[in-house]
Amino acid sequence: MNLRYIKIFLLSTILMAALATSGCLEDIDVETPEHTQPPAQHFADTFKPEDTWLVYWYICGSNLESEYGSASKDIQEMLQAELPANVKVLIQAGGSNEWKNAVIKSGATNLLLYSSDGLQELVTAEDSDMGEAETLATFLQFGKDNFQADHRVFVFWDHGGGSVFGLCHDERTDNLLTLNEVRDAFASVFDANEQNPPFEVVGFDTCLMATYEMANTLYGYSHYMVASEEVEPGNGWEYTSWLKSLGENPAMSGARLGQIICDSYYKGCEDSWTEDTVTLSVVDLSKLPNLRTAYENFGIEALRLSAQNPRQFFAQLGRNAKHSENYGGNTRENGYYDMVDIGDLAENSKDLLPQTSATLIRAIDEAVVHKVQGPYRTKGGGISGFYPYSGNDQIYTMYTHINTAPDSQKYLYHHLLRGSIPNDAKPILANTGLQELPQPLGGSLFNISALEDLKIKIDKQNNAFVQLTPEQLENISHINCNLAYIDAEEDIILYLGSDANVKIDWKKGTVTDNFDATWPMLDGHPVYIEVTAVQDDYNLYSIPIKLNGVRVNLEAAYQYSTNTYKILGVRGISSNGMADKNLIKLKEGDTITTLHYGMTVSGDDTDFTEVDVDTFTVSKNTNLADENIGTGEYLYCFEFVAPNNQSATSQFINFTVDENGGITTSEIE
Repeated sequence: MNLRYIKIFLLSTILMAALATSGCLEDIDVETPEHTQPPAQHFADTFKPEDTWLVYWYICGSNLESEYGSASKDIQEMLQAELPANVKVLIQAGGSNEWKNAVIKSGATNLLLYSSDGLQELVTAEDSDMGEAETLATFLQFGKDNFQADHRVFVFWDHGGGSVFGLCHDERTDNLLTLNEVRDAFASVFDANEQNPPFEVVGFDTCLMATYEMANTLYGYSHYMVASEEVEPGNGWEYTSWLKSLGENPAMSGARLGQIICDSYYKGCEDSWTEDTVTLSVVDLSKLPNLRTAYENFGIEALRLSAQNPRQFFAQLGRNAKHSENYGGNTRENGYYDMVDIGDLAENSKDLLPQTSATLIRAIDEAVVHKVQGPYRTKGGGISGFYPYSGNDQIYTMYTHINTAPDSQKYLYHHLLRGSIPNDAKPILANTGLQELPQPLGGSLFNISALEDLKIKIDKQNNAFVQLTPEQLENISHINCNLAYIDAEEDIILYLGSDANVKIDWKKGTVTDNFDATWPMLDGHPVYIEVTAVQDDYNLYSIPIKLNGVRVNLEAAYQYSTNTYKILGVRGISSNGMADKNLIKLKEGDTITTLHYGMTVSGDDTDFTEVDVDTFTVSKNTNLADENIGTGEYLYCFEFVAPNNQSATSQFINFTVDENGGITTSEIE
């Protein structure tokens, strides 16, 4: 039996940090748990009804337009909003191989104006790269030079990839805008003004851009930022609703406009059945100085404690981060965007970081003046920040190049990933009383490899368990289990996936299996699963499938209160590092093929291969549920993951499931 090769595969897939994308789909199974939005604040009108508004709309069409016509649909939504003479929308469209409308031309930079006179073509210019700062700056300058306005709004439309990967992926050039480029473009046209910034609202109809680093980037250039922490579904913003509201009341404040954008977006998601994991928040950027101080101090306290006992500190911080809301998936199937809700991280770290957590939470609450959240995204405060879930040094290096990222966070994650605190951190640590930096340990902080092939024992209740020492626990941020099915007659080993369904006593160091001879089944067909989020009342999972022959990831939630799954959506897969907004809905008659990783029992295979297993047709009753896994032999091991995302797996244990669902646990000879 190729157990050595199974372990090689598990290690390689566990460590893999692929970049993938997203979307969302229609639920066809269990009802969503009850969830209501917090009471809306009342934002009084602050301007005059006759004030003029100019909305800049930067549409980087990308594959969202060429494949799905998503930008054309939103432009059509805009045309349903009747505008008065004092509200205009200036549009620049490009960045797509093909446009699904007769107005915007491919291979060109299109400038259009929508006003009370309808839609007008202003300029069809030479093609330009929508992922370049110069293109953005030119658009900003055109609007400034040609249109007088009392109030300005800017909306980015396209893919978004969080703080590290930026936004607006030009399909033709493969370029995108970094946060530094966004600020450089605004700074080249407008003077930053903290009291009276040139824009009332800067918004992102993109995924994953409600980040601290993005808010800090816009400080001095906008009163408010409107953006999503999580991946947006394909329906996106409701342009008819918020533009119509602005046209009916040009006296409204930027906060009120942001509120309307959020509320209409959530209503549109409800109408499209995509609200489960959505987020959208309005950030008052005038509150950034207090938030900046609080977030820097949070990082400084963490850095000081990490200097005193790095393994113990980072192990606990990693556990806190694992149980905090994080966005974009952060697994090998979904890709890593390395974004965590900083308020939820602070909430989970009150005991670990008692001096600064509460202050950071208050600063976030003051800055986020309105937000909407789906029922599986209720713990976030409205602003995310970088956390190196991937453990990828290249992604971390990209983060260090963001000018508006906090130095204390850069130093903290340098310590986590590279094993030392840089000399540049000396001044801020000296203010905490730490005069000398600890000597680097050399290499990784964590000795997770020492847990490789850790022996699993069997207790009197027939349970598989391992007993970890305090020193071993300091190397671990979370523990999963891995399961594989062996059929000697069919000469196949199928890897069924990774789950967090283990019993862990962090104080005693005992880890015990929770295997009950059931496994998630999609219409009765076992699926490969990967846990993407672990919360107190639910888990989120990613399941690779083929939908009508196209490989996608099916997303699902497991609700502890009902012991049921809910299908949340299907996320497409891309290689551009941007989260995909395209919405894919399951419908009756669709074909699903389950995917697993397989190898032969008898052969010389040295790696698993992705294989198609079961193909079936979607019905109106299609659902995901834990069902009896079936008789046979199963390999089970524990997966220990370090705070830097390095991992090790224990030895295998064998579970034999009989026809009555009984389980016999035995060691493998």
